Amino acid sequence: MKLRRHVVVVGGGFGGLSVARALEAAPVRVTLIDKSNHHLFQPLLYQVAMAGLTPGEIAVPIRSVVRRQDNVRVLLAEVRGIDLAARRISTRECAPIEYDFLVLAPGAVNSYFGHDEWARVAPGLKDLDDAVEIRRRVLLAFEAAEREPDPIVQRRMLTFVVIGAGPTGVELAGAIAELATFVLSRDFRAVHPDQTRVVLVEAGPRVLASFEPETSERARRTLEQMGIEIRTGVRVTGIDPTGVTLGGERIDSSTVLWAAGVRASPLVAALGIETDRAGRVPVEADCALPGHPEAFCIGDAAVFIPAGTTAPLPGTSPVAMQQGRFVARAIKRAIDGDARETFAYVDKGSMATIGRSRAVAEIGGIRLGGFLAWMAWLVVHIFYLIDFRNRLLVLIDWAWSYFTYRRGSRLITGHRLNAGTPGEAGTPGLGPPVAGTTVAPLAPTRESSEEASR
Repeated sequence: MKLRRHVVVVGGGFGGLSVARALEAAPVRVTLIDKSNHHLFQPLLYQVAMAGLTPGEIAVPIRSVVRRQDNVRVLLAEVRGIDLAARRISTRECAPIEYDFLVLAPGAVNSYFGHDEWARVAPGLKDLDDAVEIRRRVLLAFEAAEREPDPIVQRRMLTFVVIGAGPTGVELAGAIAELATFVLSRDFRAVHPDQTRVVLVEAGPRVLASFEPETSERARRTLEQMGIEIRTGVRVTGIDPTGVTLGGERIDSSTVLWAAGVRASPLVAALGIETDRAGRVPVEADCALPGHPEAFCIGDAAVFIPAGTTAPLPGTSPVAMQQGRFVARAIKRAIDGDARETFAYVDKGSMATIGRSRAVAEIGGIRLGGFLAWMAWLVVHIFYLIDFRNRLLVLIDWAWSYFTYRRGSRLITGHRLNAGTPGEAGTPGLGPPVAGTTVAPLAPTRESSEEASR
C-alpha cells in the first residue's frame, strides 16, 4: 500500500485551519501544529478586551474543529526551526517531523518598531492573553479612580490612550468610550462618564487608512461625536507608566493600548529567506516559497503581490482563508501531477465597527455607515464564527448588551504586575506607586455628597 503524502501545517489560525479542512478528502495525512490548543476568532478579540464577550465565545479547541477528519492529527507544540532542504521541522516538545508538503501560517505578533520596552506598559491585542490583560487594566483603572480623592490623579487614571487608528485601534477606542458612558457609569459612584478621556493616536494623516477617504472621514466624525479625541499625523516618542509623549505633547494616562503595527512571527526569519521590514517572506504566484515548491507561506507571514499591482495583499482573515483553500488545491494538484495555478484574491469588502449601532463598511463599490453597516458587520462576523454554539452565545450576548446596556464579562482576572509589596500604596496590577497617588481618604460618592449638603 502506497503511503499517503505528509502535509505539515504550522498555525491553527484562519489560514492553517482552512488548509486542514480543505484537505479532508485528499489522499494525505495532515499534522497541524500550534502552540495554542484553540482557534481564535481575532476580529472579535477586542470584544473580550472590552468585557463584551468571554474568551470561550470567540475561541474553540482546534481538536474539536477537525475531530471528524481522520486524516488530521493535532499537535500542541512550538516550532523552533525549519530545515527546508531536509524537509524537516523541529519543535521543543516533539522529535523532528519530516514532511512532503509544508504550509506556514504562523500569523503575526505585535511590533513596537524597535521599542520593545513599550510592550510592558502598552499591551497590544493579538491573542486571548492580551485581551484578558487589557480588560484587567481598563477595569482596574476605573476601580482605582473610584477610590482616588485627588482629581488630578483621578483624571490620569480615567485617560485612555489608544495608539494606532486602524480597525483594531478604532474598535478599541469606541468600545472604551461606550464602556464608560453606558456601562460603568451605572456601577460606580465617584466616577462620572464626562471624566473619562479617550485619545486615539495615528502617525498617518487619517484614521482607517486602508479604507477610502470618504469612509475614513465618516469614521472620524463618528468617533468625535462619541467624545474621542483624535491625534493624526503625530508619532509616539515615548511611553511610560504615567503616560505618552507625542513629540512636544505629553498626555498623562495610566492605561495605554497598542494597535499601531504588527510583524510576522519570528519563525519566518529563521527560514533563511530575505524578508521585508515587517518580517514577512515574499512568496511566488502560487503562494510557494522561492526555490521550494513544496513549501507554502500564507496569511500575515507572507508578502503576496497580485499581478499588475505593486501593493501586497493585507494581512486579514479573508486573505488567509482564501490562500488556505488555494494551497490545499495546489497540494492536491501537485499529487496528481497537474500544473500549478496562480492565486487570485477576491475582495469581498472591508468593515470596521466603531460602537453601538455605529460602523463603516465598503462592499464592492457600496459604502455603508451607521446602523446598516453595523448590522452587516454583526451578521458577517457571526457567520464566520467556527462553532455553531459560539454563534448562538455571541448573538444572545450582543442582544442582551444592546437592549440592556450591560456587559456581563467585567471580571478582573489575569496577571498581576504590581511591583510593590502587599499593602503598599499604589494601584493593584498597574505597577508600582506613582508620585502623587494617595490612598485615603476615599473620594466622596454622589450619594455622600448629596447627604453632606442637606
